[in-house]
Amino acid sequence: MKFFIDNTNATEKQVQLFINSSVLFAALIGLYFTTWVNYLLFHALAEIFSIVVAFSLFMIAWNSKKYISNTYLLFVGIAYLFIALLDLLHTLSYKGMPIFTDYDYYANQLWIGARYLESITLLIAFIFLRGERIPRANVVFAVYSVITGLIIASIFYWKIFPVCFVEGSGLTSFKKNSEYIICGILAAALFLLRINRTYFDKNIFLIIFWSIICTIISELSFTFYISNYGFSNLVGHYFKIFSFLLIYVAIIKTGIEKPLELIFFDLDGLNKNLEKEVRERIKIQQKNEELINSLTRAFEEIKTLEGILPVCMYCKKIRDDTGTEPGKGKWLQMEEFLYRKSGTAISHGCCQDCFETHKDD
Repeated sequence: MKFFIDNTNATEKQVQLFINSSVLFAALIGLYFTTWVNYLLFHALAEIFSIVVAFSLFMIAWNSKKYISNTYLLFVGIAYLFIALLDLLHTLSYKGMPIFTDYDYYANQLWIGARYLESITLLIAFIFLRGERIPRANVVFAVYSVITGLIIASIFYWKIFPVCFVEGSGLTSFKKNSEYIICGILAAALFLLRINRTYFDKNIFLIIFWSIICTIISELSFTFYISNYGFSNLVGHYFKIFSFLLIYVAIIKTGIEKPLELIFFDLDGLNKNLEKEVRERIKIQQKNEELINSLTRAFEEIKTLEGILPVCMYCKKIRDDTGTEPGKGKWLQMEEFLYRKSGTAISHGCCQDCFETHKDD
């Protein structure tokens, strides 16, 4: 019966996986066809998806900050709210959008600002992973508010943010070099993630690992395009979708369906270690009790040997007064008595006097 239930559950999971994969594949194909209508539509849909995922990540982290044990998740979750804000401005300022009309390439600058913020966040978050330094949510929120505000002001108000795209010639050296630097930062974060993999559930670790890989590929794609509507730009946005889709699966979906594996992963691990330690202590206590009982018996036997032994004046048998009923009070041969009490085996021999007396017998 159990075998039948397990097979049924496995089949249901396979069917659900097939359905989810089919829906995802159809959505990605449909998203591509939106480029035939208007590339701005494709870009807006791709960016809105990542914005919604980033904001949802913030909501999970922020609303569980009072009891969350995974400080890495708390820090990254708060940061992603501001990454989502920069991505939203990036979407609204994209070339062709009738909102910021004084300059066509705010979006490229906002993209670099958001990606620097994202990559550096993923790197420095490992400072808090081991729990040695627990970030205060309000302080993290305030710091990221200031940093994000400075990025936005440098682009829209002061206009001192380096130019990232020039019409006709394409990407500037600053933009390309920044993408490579961001990839380097992400690679460092990937290395630290692998070193600290024990702090994550195995499945979540793998998903986050591949999410960062997709982000790196996305960044590399954005070093080639010469048009904001080009193929390389399209590929870069697809890999950004893959990256945030994996974040969705690892953080949001898991946080809703299996919160113990995500928010309370560290606490769950501590509980398991505590249970293991309790079991080991119980075993040690049992061994100690056995040792104490053994020593008590030995002490009683030593006291018996040190005291007056009742010995038969004729046959020289010894009465055992230390045993338990019904053996207590039994008369034993000296050899047997000593063996029972101290484990001493008697070896019979003959002394010199007796030998001289009985040698002729």
